[in-house]
Amino acid sequence: MFLKLGLTSFGGPTAHIGFFRTEFVERRRWLSDHQFAHLLAVCQFLPGPASSQLGFCIGLQRAGWLGALGAFIGFTLPSAIVLVAFAVALPLLSSTAGEAVIHGLKLVACAVVADALIGMGGKLCPDWRRRLLALVSALVMIAAASSLMQLGVVLVAGLVGTIILKDLPASDRPEINVPYGHRLGGALIAVFFAIFVALSLGAASQQEANAVTVAEAFYRAGALVFGGGHVVLPLLENSTVGQGWLSPEKFLAGYGAAQAIPGPMFSFAAYLGSVISTPLSSMSSAGIALLFMFLPGFLLVAGILPFWSSLSRHTVMSRAVGGVNAAVVGLLAAALYTPIITSGIARLIDLAIVLVGFILLFRWRLSPLWVVFWSVAASLLAMS
Repeated sequence: MFLKLGLTSFGGPTAHIGFFRTEFVERRRWLSDHQFAHLLAVCQFLPGPASSQLGFCIGLQRAGWLGALGAFIGFTLPSAIVLVAFAVALPLLSSTAGEAVIHGLKLVACAVVADALIGMGGKLCPDWRRRLLALVSALVMIAAASSLMQLGVVLVAGLVGTIILKDLPASDRPEINVPYGHRLGGALIAVFFAIFVALSLGAASQQEANAVTVAEAFYRAGALVFGGGHVVLPLLENSTVGQGWLSPEKFLAGYGAAQAIPGPMFSFAAYLGSVISTPLSSMSSAGIALLFMFLPGFLLVAGILPFWSSLSRHTVMSRAVGGVNAAVVGLLAAALYTPIITSGIARLIDLAIVLVGFILLFRWRLSPLWVVFWSVAASLLAMS
């Protein structure tokens, strides 16, 4: 079932959630709406790929650990294979037509992220306090972009949220069936932090891309990104382009290609792992990047599930999440400006292509696949 969703779930994380609800609540009745809503709340509260974490939780509820593993593999494998194949084909795109295709994919990123920013901003920043928090977060990241600064912005926003969002209510008591107890949950959270520290120490003295540094970069990105989907872009950009492992052009070309396929956006890690130059084979590097991109989110959601019943009733937690969500919108706005717009739009015709692509998404609500077709075709025509 998750393999079918991995082959057909176009549209990004919000659309994936809709597919999941239709399949598992309405058709198969594996979950009630109440259970589904609370599993979704857990996934949105934690860093990581929200839609993939939700699928992981549904598989865990339905068939234990093997069900969770099956859900991850089925939902992720198709998109990962396609993106690795694109990475292999990338050197063949050195002709004028190939450069036009790559440029068109960069323009796709402009339209898609702008649409995602407006959609997330409306949902996560419904009042002036959160809009202001998002604006400040964006300005800070534009002025001083780094992975450490991103972490600081998220933490400070969570703290500020507990102070200025006092009218946010806590959620009601969830009905989540977890096949293990608090002891294993606590152990999984401890493993999450132990891997984080071990990889950070192991990569601290190394500059070149190797198995340890690649694992650390993608684990850090997966551990720190709140909101999933397009929000992972700035963290991955800092973790790869920021360290000189690949060019902004290759990064944005892969991101544009990721819009044309179904499945989770975090599968983009497989492409990045393939194009990074390491002593490992491209397949090994892609596997490491993919595994360590998803691992922290799965460890955290599995660890938190036994404790969620009590955590979700605290109003302070709801306020902190509200502040973090506002910061996430700001991070995405900063990423839209740089590197997406600054690297993608060089001419007036580029801006026109992006505007049409944005209208296809925002006004006509078409699939991002249509934006890929439009942007690549228009880019080819513009360079002919």
